[in-house]
Amino acid sequence: MSDFFNRVYEIVKSIPVGKVATYGDVARAAGAPRSSRQVGWALHVNPMQGVIPCHRVVFRDGSLASGFAFGGAGVQKAMLESEGVTFLQEDKVDLSVCRFDFQTADGEEI
Repeated sequence: MSDFFNRVYEIVKSIPVGKVATYGDVARAAGAPRSSRQVGWALHVNPMQGVIPCHRVVFRDGSLASGFAFGGAGVQKAMLESEGVTFLQEDKVDLSVCRFDFQTADGEEI
């Protein structure tokens, strides 16, 4: 497994229950702002479903992944709703409320 994939997995594990991040947010936090597609691939081959909460990563407009690796957009939506994530439209997360801001304990971005 690549170092980049391992960074992605650690970053995604830091997204708390009730929050989401975009693929681009994760790529920027991993130090590779132009690598959102690679983030998607890393999450598609997530080796630890249930430990790495890949369902908490959405597209930049808040929409869900139609090819969500563990059951499709319906499963992803149900998982997010069970965590308290709110939606603007049927399959678009309210990013203004639920977007996670990647910061360290001292307030600096990671």
